[in-house]
Amino acid sequence: MITKLDLVQDWLPRYTGMPLNQFGEYVLLTNFRGYVTRFAEKFSCAVYGIDRPMQAATNTDGLTIINFGIGSPNAATVMDLLTAYTPKAVLFLGKCGGLKRSTEIGHFILPIGAIRGEGTSDDYLPKLVPALPSFKLHKFVSEKLVNRHLDYRTGVVYTTNRRVWEHDDDFRRQLIEYTPIAIDMETATIFAVGHKNQIARGALLLVSDLPMTPEGVKTQLSDQKVSQDWSDVHLEIGIESLSKIDEQGEQIKHFQY
Repeated sequence: MITKLDLVQDWLPRYTGMPLNQFGEYVLLTNFRGYVTRFAEKFSCAVYGIDRPMQAATNTDGLTIINFGIGSPNAATVMDLLTAYTPKAVLFLGKCGGLKRSTEIGHFILPIGAIRGEGTSDDYLPKLVPALPSFKLHKFVSEKLVNRHLDYRTGVVYTTNRRVWEHDDDFRRQLIEYTPIAIDMETATIFAVGHKNQIARGALLLVSDLPMTPEGVKTQLSDQKVSQDWSDVHLEIGIESLSKIDEQGEQIKHFQY
């Protein structure tokens, strides 16, 4: 019987097109092919997987970026595939919808935890196990945000599998009762599966819309504006954080609860 390690070591290159020995010790995860393209242009490195489900690139310092797609099943898949070599830390660069008056478009959110509303993580851990990031990684990312004088928030993110929910009044009321600061489709899964697989993980989310208000619901035009104004900074913070944490940050260790 083929082992899980044999399987993921075969499938990580299969999904990304990048040889296993090309993956770095620190990994940026994203939903956006454009982030991978800009990363490759910045470091003059090759992009793998143009014809695969996931695109990936690694710079000469051993920092890898992977576009794994959208949604919690894809998030779980990439966190499983990364057990092929178990990187030292993984940071998710995603977008989210702000749910509080204190959050504005262009703000960054460092989640202190995530509500597992997506269901995917239930296949990995019992429902009562919280979805949490690695604190030392988030501490280091927060320092980089402060150094750049950027506004950011902390709080709990609600992760859902639903992409179109803005007109579901029952779901909206449920969100209010749960009191999350934002909503997305991947963070809880990355945190939970990362914990299950003993991978240090974090998330830096960019508020791209305010879906609880009619004028704040994301459209193609509004999303393009957010990407134009903020995606370069988002990517730069991620690159800076994972590039320097090995030499400047505290050692990140994974502990079971």
